[in-house]
Amino acid sequence: MEKLAKNKTAPGRYALLDELRGLDLVSMMLYHACWDLVFLFGVQMNWYAATPGHLWQQSICWVFILLSGFCVPLGHHTLRRGATVFGAGVLVTAVTLLFMPEDRVVFGVLTLLGSAMLLTGILEPLLQKVPPAAGLVVSAVLFALCYSVSSGWVGVGSWKLLLPQGLYANYLTAFFGFYPEGFFSTDYFPLVPWLFLFWCGYFLHGVVGRTRMEPLRRSVCAPLGWMGRHSLVLYLLHQPVIFGVLWAIFQIFH
Repeated sequence: MEKLAKNKTAPGRYALLDELRGLDLVSMMLYHACWDLVFLFGVQMNWYAATPGHLWQQSICWVFILLSGFCVPLGHHTLRRGATVFGAGVLVTAVTLLFMPEDRVVFGVLTLLGSAMLLTGILEPLLQKVPPAAGLVVSAVLFALCYSVSSGWVGVGSWKLLLPQGLYANYLTAFFGFYPEGFFSTDYFPLVPWLFLFWCGYFLHGVVGRTRMEPLRRSVCAPLGWMGRHSLVLYLLHQPVIFGVLWAIFQIFH
């Protein structure tokens, strides 16, 4: 009985969701540590800039965005949370522009998540009227169709529709996915297509249903759960901490 009690989380929380977020956060920290090694410390890792590194990066952001959308119905302050996360994204942009403009973050993942939460909170009365299965399918199709918007086209496979170049005008259009020539960001997640992936998570919650989610209350790794519950603070702090640790190591051994 004592062991069972330790494996349960507090009422109202789904421990495995926190722990999945924490695990994804660890993966992201390792990915960013590799980024620092390659681009700031000159370590040669050819695989990182190739397909394996890209797939790793995509796995991290897909889980974060899907999970964030999935957890929206579990909260009661979507607009407040969205404003907080969006503000954190603005802070990241300001700090990188000020201290390392060559590696600036403009419209990064925090800006996306905050924007998606704000839009979902505003549109939730309408979104709740959509059957979850239909919403999931439509969101997934839109995400697939719009995945290459930043490259100038929509479509899947051999079917492509080129978009008017006039859409790719300025930083405002870049926020929506249509970035102009000369735009640069080391972490770029525009509303299109990523809002649709966020809504895939939102509607997936309705498809799964609360009854089938009960097994998610059990804890598997409490430290990962703690990280998941404090993911925003850890996200903001991890890069300077990682850079500082790597810098110290290179100073000692070089």
